[in-house]
Amino acid sequence: MDKNIALLIDSENISADYIGLIIDEANKYGKLNYRRVYGDWTTDQLRPWKTKCIEHGLTPVQQYSYTARKNASDFTLIIDAMDILYSGKVDCFCIVSSDSDFTKLVTRLKEDNMFVFGMGESKTPISLVNSCESFTYLDKMKELENKKAEEALKQNHKPQKEAKKTKDETALETSITPLSKIIEDIKVIINDSIDDDGWAHWSLVAQLFQKKYPGFHPRNYGKNIKSLAFFETRNEFDFKKEGTLVYIRNKQ
Repeated sequence: MDKNIALLIDSENISADYIGLIIDEANKYGKLNYRRVYGDWTTDQLRPWKTKCIEHGLTPVQQYSYTARKNASDFTLIIDAMDILYSGKVDCFCIVSSDSDFTKLVTRLKEDNMFVFGMGESKTPISLVNSCESFTYLDKMKELENKKAEEALKQNHKPQKEAKKTKDETALETSITPLSKIIEDIKVIINDSIDDDGWAHWSLVAQLFQKKYPGFHPRNYGKNIKSLAFFETRNEFDFKKEGTLVYIRNKQ
């Protein structure tokens, strides 16, 4: 059953270039009852968002910055989220930001049995990522989208020069867990979940793994495929199928 979703975007923390990906990803969970974007719309910084609001039917919420270096729109988003919660009109929230200040909001919404998923960039602090039921890294999705566009251009014999990364981009901190750590931890989950025959139900392993790593998606490691297909390509695991059931074990 589709969920009724409140989509709340911190425009001062997220680029307008991601809006297409945000809408597409949020639509996978259900119907977007609320589409609100928060920020100080008197600033030039949010000019790209103004066109996107019209294009995607988003409601801009104005909040002046009363004090320098204080993001007043964060507080407005939090207050609105609580108002929406008490209205009883939604059963799911999507918080789009890379700001760890929203971690407490997410945990509070979940205390009222709300399903909360998040979106942000790789720089998002792990506290916010792990507080969500699932978390999508928008910059990784964008990278794959650009890669597909480049491959399409190559097929049409129109090579495109690869943009050079700046020093700041290459040094950017990330909350994406290294793949070696991912493999190590899923091995532990498998060992803790195996039956007497030495195999573990993939559905159980996947569920436990998703709870441990809400931000996990194969695209974070350059593969835009399902999680099962991703781990099937790894040499560390064996798989077997019995009807619609899938089993996994660590390679002997």
